[in-house]
Amino acid sequence: MLRPLTRRLYVFGIKLNHQRNRVLRCTKRTTLAHLFRSGVSAVKGDSAVTAWLHDNEIAQPTHILAAGKAAVAMFEGLPRAWRSFTPALLITKTDHIGETELGRNVEALEASHPVPDKASLLAGAKALSFVKKAPSDSRLLVLISGGASSLVEHLEPHINYADLVALTMEALGEGADICEINRRRKNISTIKGGKLLAHFGGKSVKVLAISDVCGDGIDVIGSGLGAPPPDPNFDYRSNVIASNAVARDAVARDADAKGLKVVLNEETMYADVADVAARIAKDVTEGPCGLYVYGGEPTIVLPKNPGKGGRNQALALELARHFRNRKDISGLVAGTDGTDGPTEAAGAFLDGDTFDMQPGATEALKLANSAHYLKCTGDQIITGPTGTNVMDLALLIKHS
Repeated sequence: MLRPLTRRLYVFGIKLNHQRNRVLRCTKRTTLAHLFRSGVSAVKGDSAVTAWLHDNEIAQPTHILAAGKAAVAMFEGLPRAWRSFTPALLITKTDHIGETELGRNVEALEASHPVPDKASLLAGAKALSFVKKAPSDSRLLVLISGGASSLVEHLEPHINYADLVALTMEALGEGADICEINRRRKNISTIKGGKLLAHFGGKSVKVLAISDVCGDGIDVIGSGLGAPPPDPNFDYRSNVIASNAVARDAVARDADAKGLKVVLNEETMYADVADVAARIAKDVTEGPCGLYVYGGEPTIVLPKNPGKGGRNQALALELARHFRNRKDISGLVAGTDGTDGPTEAAGAFLDGDTFDMQPGATEALKLANSAHYLKCTGDQIITGPTGTNVMDLALLIKHS
């Protein structure tokens, strides 16, 4: 039996080790958070628009339509004169306008994502009317970003709101990827897939897009809300000004500046979260020390009565399961838009302790309830709206 003094010293030593581990854990997460911020900052709506306009000269538009999670940020990247005097319609996600001051020439609406609400239908009607009313000499600037598919909708006559919600919930529940979801949305919409701009009778359309889809196709971003109709009767040009690749490359540059070796930088997260986690875990455990950067948008098949948790938190917890008891691996998985499914979190940190910090991790994965577990462990990442949306980032560091 330990003497009282010896026991006190022994306990104090354990506390010191615990505190040292906490400091080390915090240091690793600070590095990961900084790298994530670097990636997001490189694709923010305002800076991306400003930078593109600096390098490319276009005529001042007579009308501006912005739709998506980054709609307000992209609008703020325009020259002040354009923002102050050009008629504009902005449509973004609920709570994404905040206290932003917009001019009298701007009408701003908020709607729901990832499941559309009735405000999405109002936004669709407003967008259609806005485009239709543009005069023959008008120059329309369209700012499109991820989320527009859910935020803006105008349905075919035989489709109602309940049908729209059911289609969305079915697609999300079966783990359909964004390309498949957008394909289904086009089939029931009167404004997706180039149909909106078919109503434009003006002189020219310029589209600037922030991509949240694999391949960065303008016909897929926002379900083709900014895509041209067949044989348009106006001058049409589109440019993708920010993407997952831009964000990942910014992370890699920042890591290199910090002397952190980048082992992998690839956009390959396009499978079920369990499969993505297994592949990433294999890369990291078998690979050399350094930073592993992944981008994309994994999918998740939901159980009958799912809990609360998005794909990023599910992937983080799956990775944590693979890395149980590893002291040399830490990571972060988060959505660049700042929201992970129906939660307030963008994603979560993970390391070798995450999966066993409290009971219930396996059950949380089974019930798609990772958000509850990770909130209890303190691993959630809360950023709020970021002003962009270029899918997700997973950053893993294998420490020497």
